Amino acid sequence: MNKSSNIFLLLLSALFAACTAEPLFLEFKSVPQTGWHKDSALVFNVDIQDTVNAYDILFHIRHTDAYPYQNMWLFVGDNDTIEFYLADDYGRWLGEKGMHHISMPVLYEYAYRFDSVGTYTFALKHGMRSDVLKGITDVGVEIRQTANE
Repeated sequence: MNKSSNIFLLLLSALFAACTAEPLFLEFKSVPQTGWHKDSALVFNVDIQDTVNAYDILFHIRHTDAYPYQNMWLFVGDNDTIEFYLADDYGRWLGEKGMHHISMPVLYEYAYRFDSVGTYTFALKHGMRSDVLKGITDVGVEIRQTANE
């Protein structure tokens, strides 16, 4: 192999390693088959020891074709409300389609720096009009170091 091929392979390997780095935290909670009640919070406790590096915080929504809406409102703790779309204007699901569900990552915070060491709690509730939301199978929280920070 020539020198440029070796450099290309080295860069490709570095890029692959950066994209597959283990998240600091990744956990999913299952939603009952009967549906996700609007008063039921899915609680994630995350132990943070790093206040220097920046992190991306993502929520993952897994749902089936039975999910009745295009969008979703999510209450994060007592202070934040976010809206995101699970389908486009034509009703086509966004995200990664698996055998039994569609998985949609939602960026909540980009390049976030935690203020202090300790346990951070993410309590998630749906903010839809239905008291019991059908079609959601799992909800997850992922925290990963921001790339290129």
